[in-house]
Amino acid sequence: MPVRLQIIIGSVRPARVGLPVAGWIESVARGDDRFEVTLVDLAEVGLPFLDEPEQPHLGRYTHEHTRAWSRTVDAADAFVFVMPEYNAGYSPALKNALDFLSAEWKHKAVGMVSYGGVSGGQRGAQQLKTIMLQLNLMPVPAAVPIPFVSAMINDDGDFEPSEPVATGGGRMLDSIVEWDGMLRGKREA
Repeated sequence: MPVRLQIIIGSVRPARVGLPVAGWIESVARGDDRFEVTLVDLAEVGLPFLDEPEQPHLGRYTHEHTRAWSRTVDAADAFVFVMPEYNAGYSPALKNALDFLSAEWKHKAVGMVSYGGVSGGQRGAQQLKTIMLQLNLMPVPAAVPIPFVSAMINDDGDFEPSEPVATGGGRMLDSIVEWDGMLRGKREA
């Protein structure tokens, strides 16, 4: 059974690099028959700043946008977060999307494709791991940091990964499959 993988674009800025980076990892995953891939763009999801009156762990959602987001996340077995680093931290849009829900994230593997300047987004990715673990998400060990990401965007606006980034993408997808195999039983229990 293929892993139902959602690639979540964690930036909502209009001129974001996350779109071409997500397009790259999406094409790699779609070329791998171990995955059933869905691209999720938080800019299109359009979640407001957390506006539910009750705690997410109760699952009593009052807004349709939250119920729709719940259905989307619940349908996945695993995720890839394509995330920028903002001021040495994670994207507020991605954090907000995580905070909207609770049980829907539980016992699912997450690969992280982070991008930025010299750190390749690793500082923000590291900070987000604490939050993911609190939600019982499993950040897989094989991550894909992309330093100086703008140098890998060609004149057509497409992302052209360096060899280490391309290799890292394959390793991350392998790690997601491995961790999904270990977590699937916990989700089904």
